Amino acid sequence: MVTKLKQYNPKAFEIVNDWKVVDADGQVLGRLASQVAMYLMGKHKPTYVPHMLTGDFVVVLNASKIKVTGLKAEQKIYKRYSQYPGTLKEIPYARMQERQPTRIIELAVKGMLPKNKLGRQMMTRLKIYAGAEHPHEAQILGSDRREEREAAAEAKAEAAVKAAPKPAAKKASAPKAEAAAVATEVAETAEAATKKAPAKKTAAKKPAAKKTTAAKKPAAKKPAAKKPAAKASSDSGEK
Repeated sequence: MVTKLKQYNPKAFEIVNDWKVVDADGQVLGRLASQVAMYLMGKHKPTYVPHMLTGDFVVVLNASKIKVTGLKAEQKIYKRYSQYPGTLKEIPYARMQERQPTRIIELAVKGMLPKNKLGRQMMTRLKIYAGAEHPHEAQILGSDRREEREAAAEAKAEAAVKAAPKPAAKKASAPKAEAAAVATEVAETAEAATKKAPAKKTAAKKPAAKKTTAAKKPAAKKPAAKKPAAKASSDSGEK
């Protein structure tokens, strides 16, 4: 038998967006970019759906201290081309790190996000800073406090469930007693119905007997109709 499961589809007011802080000091570019892309898409949450903005806001600090492996620092080149002849621009990784260190992480994360309108909206939630200072302390503090409140509420609910097993057992016994009382009443009514049923049947048989006797009386009058026929036969013999 095939079971059909309803697909999960959250509503807009059910989605909660938090603020994440990622420190890029000493981290590898590719590993950091994949982690940031996961936060932006929301794949670290159980409420993730690919067609909605279920991800979080991400603040990346110390972008100028990012690292790359191998010979990428010497061989990696960033290219830009405006589709006009002779406008190809090539910028090596070392120069990009000196002038625009935030651009390195931005391009790496952008390549890991969806290439559509939803991906562009995710990029607006990415905040990259070359140093350790940022103007988003209020948002980060608010998301931390919300998580603390939710954790405290879950802990209280678990404690209440563990502390109240006995009242739940007493409440469960009351419905059983009520069910037993209802069952006895149903049994008594069934017995009373079975006792009254034979009396009704005998009372119903008496009118049927009267009908049969009344129907037999007209059948006994049939021999009286044969007398005129006998007279006619005698008259014919005399002639």
